[in-house]
Amino acid sequence: MQTAKQEALNIIGQLPEDTDMDEIMHRLYVLDKIRRGQEAVEQGKTITSEELKREIDSW
Repeated sequence: MQTAKQEALNIIGQLPEDTDMDEIMHRLYVLDKIRRGQEAVEQGKTITSEELKREIDSW
C-alpha cells in the first residue's frame, strides 16, 4: 500500500505540465475523500442505503 505522499505524487505526476494549482488541489482533495471512504468501509463505519433513506426521511 502506498503512503499518502506517494499517492499524491503519482496523481500530480500524471497531470499535464500546464495544470493549474486549483486543479491539483481538487485532485488531491478527491484522492483524500476516496481514501477516507475506503478506510470507513474497512472499519465498518458505513450504513446501508435503507438506513440512509430512513435517516433522510426523519429530517
